Amino acid sequence: MGLGDLRLSGSGSSGHNPDAFPAAAATGRGERLNVATVAQQPCAVRSHATAADYCALTKPEINFLIAIASFTGFYLGLPTQLHGFPFALLIHTLLGTLLVASGTGTLNQYIERRFDAQMRRTRRRPLAAGRLHPLSALWFGVLLSFAGVIYLAAAVNALASLLALLTLASYLLLYTPLKRKTPLCTLAGALPGAMPPLIGWAAASGTLSFEACVLYALLFLWQFPHFMAIAWMYREDYSRAGYLILPPGELSGRFMSWQALVASFALIPVSLIPTVIGSAGLLYFVVASTLSLGFFFYSARLAFRRSKATARGLLMASVIYLPLVFLVMVLNKLAGYFS
Repeated sequence: MGLGDLRLSGSGSSGHNPDAFPAAAATGRGERLNVATVAQQPCAVRSHATAADYCALTKPEINFLIAIASFTGFYLGLPTQLHGFPFALLIHTLLGTLLVASGTGTLNQYIERRFDAQMRRTRRRPLAAGRLHPLSALWFGVLLSFAGVIYLAAAVNALASLLALLTLASYLLLYTPLKRKTPLCTLAGALPGAMPPLIGWAAASGTLSFEACVLYALLFLWQFPHFMAIAWMYREDYSRAGYLILPPGELSGRFMSWQALVASFALIPVSLIPTVIGSAGLLYFVVASTLSLGFFFYSARLAFRRSKATARGLLMASVIYLPLVFLVMVLNKLAGYFS
C-alpha cells in the first residue's frame, strides 16, 4: 500500500533480472537450459546477481520516497532557534529509518513470495523467481529490521524507534494479511505508510505536534489515489493471486473511483492547513493549492474514464505531487530563516 507498493515504469522487466541473461543465451540457441548451464557462468556474474537480488528485496525505489518524507518531517520538526544544522542526527535518522523500511520490504516479499509468483507485476522478484532461498531472505529482513529499530533507539531517540517499530509491525501483521481478506486493506496499509514524516519529526524534536499530524494526514490521504491507480492497472494480476484489493465484479470500479476522488479532494484543504495556522505563507498556499487541484483532476479523470492510460496518468501525478509539496514546505521554512 502506498509507499509500500510504489512501482515505477520499468521495474520488474527482464532488464532488472540478472538471471535472465544466461537463460536468454541458452534458449535463443535452441538449447535446453539446466542447472549446469547456469552454474558455468563466471563467478563474478553470479556474485553480482546475488547482490542485486538482495538490493531488490529492500525495494530501493520505495525507500527513495521514504527518505524524502522522513527528511521533510525532520527538517520541519527542527526548532526555529537552532544554531547549526544537525547533519549527524539527520544521517542517523535516515539510516535507521531506511534500515527498518528495507527490512519491512524484505519480510513482505518473504511472506508473499508464493503469491508474487502468480502476478506478472511481481513474478520476477528474487524470491518469486526462485533466485534466492527463502530462509536467506527471512534472516536478511529480520537483521535489517532489528538493526534499524535498535540503531534509531541508540543514535536518535526512543520515540523515533518506537514509531519505526509500529510501522514494521502494522505493515506486516495487519496490512499484509488483510490484502487477501478485504478491500479495506488499503485503509490498514495507509496507517503505517504515513509514518515516515512522523519518524523524522520525532527524531528532530523528540516529540510530536499538530504540524506533524498534518504531515501524517497529507501522506495518509495521498496513498489512496496513488494505490488505486496501481490497483486498477494491475487488477487482473491481483485477482489472479487472490488479493482482494478491489471488490469483485462491477463494484470494483465504483470502489476505486470513490477512494481516489474522496481522498484527493480531502487533500486540498489538508495541504493548505500550514497556511491557515500561520506556518506557511502565500507562496506555499498558491503552489500547494495548484498541485492539489491538479492531483484531484487526474483522480477525477480516472474515476470517469476507467482505463490503464488514465490510471498510469494518476500514478505519475502522485509520484510528482508528493515530493513537490514536501519541497515547497521545506523551502518555505528555509526562507523563514533568511527573512
